[in-house]
Amino acid sequence: MPHSIVEYGAYIDGVKSGAVGIPESLRLVREHNAAAAKPGAFLWVGLHEPEAPEVEWLAEVFGLHPLAVEDAVKAHQRPKVERYGDSLFMVLKTIAYLDHDELTATSEIIATGEIMVFLGADFVVTVRHGEHCPLTEVRERLEERPELIERGPAGVLHAISDHVVDRYLQVADLMQMELEEVEATVFADVSSRDINRIYQLKREMIELKRAVTPLQHPMAALPQRRVIPSEMREYFRDVGDHLSRVCEQVESSNELCSSILQAALARSNALANEDMRKISSWVAILAVPTMIAGIYGMNFDFMPETKQVWGYPAVLAVMITACVVLHRGFRRNGWL
Repeated sequence: MPHSIVEYGAYIDGVKSGAVGIPESLRLVREHNAAAAKPGAFLWVGLHEPEAPEVEWLAEVFGLHPLAVEDAVKAHQRPKVERYGDSLFMVLKTIAYLDHDELTATSEIIATGEIMVFLGADFVVTVRHGEHCPLTEVRERLEERPELIERGPAGVLHAISDHVVDRYLQVADLMQMELEEVEATVFADVSSRDINRIYQLKREMIELKRAVTPLQHPMAALPQRRVIPSEMREYFRDVGDHLSRVCEQVESSNELCSSILQAALARSNALANEDMRKISSWVAILAVPTMIAGIYGMNFDFMPETKQVWGYPAVLAVMITACVVLHRGFRRNGWL
């Protein structure tokens, strides 16, 4: 049995069976469905970052399509829903918000992963990539309420997709708080502004958008799939509505982040221009005594005032007066 299997179980009449081995559990489920008036038993197998031989072994047991198996092994897939014969293959991007004491230019805020779901009439196989967003919570919640388990594989798919989309909403809210904090610092003191920090937040927003937005179309089309029972379609539409809300929030947050970045750059340029005005003002003030000293330092024999007793004090007075006049003029114009 593959070592990457996190957990598996056969669910018959809303109760988890204690059968040993995946092939034996699948056989038990199919025997029950063949004899029952209302087939509803199924097998749920969960894997975490499996190797290719492990997924290929499960593909033989459940009859999974080779293309879907290849996608499940390689990961890094775009969110999608595809049908292969009587089974459905769905890819969900998972996201997690990483806590940090202080956001810097190198901080990683958003971590992404994937959940692949193989859905058949009597089985669910989930393949998870990434350390975050485990499905243990989903499984425990379903096992505690037999009426949810009795919904069958489609009910499991709904619980997983609803769990993933709820995580989207949580992360989107946390990113919104980050944006509000950064926005408040844009027009604060110079030391609190960091363009690199804002740019890093912009990159994380793009990462979040890439994970969330592509799922919108597959999720909207999912209720129309024939493998989804009619009584479950409203539940999937509800998940789709939540996803639409998340996409709108992510889009608006991304635009806000772009505006904050532009405002920060404009503010930084304005501050740079203000510094240049101050530097230019002091250069102009110092240029006057430098010019006068340069003229009288040429050491010609015949220069006015060089032989006068009052010549040196007069030149100093002219220098000081010119510097004071220039300083007052620059302060009046807001350059100093």
